[in-house]
Amino acid sequence: MTPPPAVAARLDSIPMPVPEKKQEARRAPARVDHPFKGIALILLSTVFLGCSDVTAKYLSTSLPSIEITWIRFLTFALIMVPAMLPGSPLYAMRTKRLGTHVMRGAALLGSSLFFITGLGFLPIAEASATGFVAPLFVTALSIVFLGEKVGLRRWFATALGLVGVLIILRPGTNAFHAAAFFPVVSAACWAGTLILTRMMSGREAVITTMAYSSLTGLVILTAIVPFVWVTPSWSAIALGIFIGVASTAGQWIVVLAYRYGDASVLAPFSYTQLLWVSILGFFIFGELPDVWTITGAAFIVASGLYIAHRERVRRTQLLVLEERSPNA
Repeated sequence: MTPPPAVAARLDSIPMPVPEKKQEARRAPARVDHPFKGIALILLSTVFLGCSDVTAKYLSTSLPSIEITWIRFLTFALIMVPAMLPGSPLYAMRTKRLGTHVMRGAALLGSSLFFITGLGFLPIAEASATGFVAPLFVTALSIVFLGEKVGLRRWFATALGLVGVLIILRPGTNAFHAAAFFPVVSAACWAGTLILTRMMSGREAVITTMAYSSLTGLVILTAIVPFVWVTPSWSAIALGIFIGVASTAGQWIVVLAYRYGDASVLAPFSYTQLLWVSILGFFIFGELPDVWTITGAAFIVASGLYIAHRERVRRTQLLVLEERSPNA
C-alpha cells in the first residue's frame, strides 16, 4: 500500500541518458543540501504512511480489499483533479507516453491492492516488514529495463534480504500463511512502478505521472468493484478518505525530503515506519511482532541499507569519471 520511501531515491541515482531541452531542465526544483530538514521530512512521511497502513488493516475487517483500494484511488484522483481539468493552471495531461503511464498506474494499483489484501490476514508488522523487500526487486529489474550492471556485493545484499523474507514467512512450517505472499507481490509491483517512473524521469512532470496513475487505478477498480461491493458506513467512508489523503501526503513529503539529502543519509530513517506500525498494531489490534518477524526485518533492513550505501559509492565513482572525461 505505502511502500518504503527509501526505495524511491534508489532510482534517482541510476545513470540514464535523457535527451531533454535545457529550458525544461531548469524548471526542475533545485536540490539543496539540508540533511536535517530531509531527515525530519522522512520521519514525518513515515507517520502518514504508517497511519494509512494501520487504517487500511482496520477497514479490512468490514470492507473488501478491492473496495478499500477503490476509495483510496478515488480520493487520490480527486486530489489530482486540478491537474486533469483543461484550462486549469495545473493542467498536466499532455503526454506522448500514455502507454507507459497506464502501465505505471496499473503497477501502482497492484502494489496497493495486494498489500491491503495481505493486511486482512497478516499482522501489520509482518506485512510491512515483508513489503520492504522492494529494493531487491528493483535491483533485479534494473538490469533488464535500465541496462544497469549489478556487482557481486549488491547481489549479496539482495540475497541477505531474501533470507530475511524466508525467516519471516517460514515456508514449510505451521507458522506459514499463504497470504504472506501478498506483500511480496505488492513489493514486486512497487518495484515495477519505480522502474517505470525512472524510465520517464526527466521527460514527464511528477504531477503528470501522479495524475495518470490515479486515473488509471480508479478506472480499473471502478470496473471491478461492483462485483464485491459492500455498502460502507459513513465512518468507513471517512476512514477510506483518510487512507487516500494520508498515503498521498506521505508520498509527496518523501519527494520533498529527497530534495534536501542523499538517499544514503535518509534511507535509515525511512525504516522507522516499521516502528510506527508495530506500535499502532499493538495498541489497536493487540499484535506484537514475534522474534521471527523482528529477525527477518533486521535482515531486510540491513540489506536495504547496504544497497543504498553501494549506490552512493557507485554514484560517487561515476561523478569522478565524468569529471575526468574530456567530453564531460
